[in-house]
Amino acid sequence: MKKTALLMMLLLTLATACSSSEDKSKELFQTAQLEENQNNIEHAKQLYKEIVTKYPKSKLAKQAQERLDSL
Repeated sequence: MKKTALLMMLLLTLATACSSSEDKSKELFQTAQLEENQNNIEHAKQLYKEIVTKYPKSKLAKQAQERLDSL
């Protein structure tokens, strides 16, 4: 019983960590888009690079890399 509870807590912790990294990468991506739209290209690049390096497995990492390549 204790092993099951411990395993469930571990899975919940991992799920929370994954969703929070997705949330953070989404927030960074949206900010980078805003910076890009305001012609703050250098800051947009920094934010896209941060997504690629800190959250390489996020859903937005590929898009961030594509934006970097085009800028």
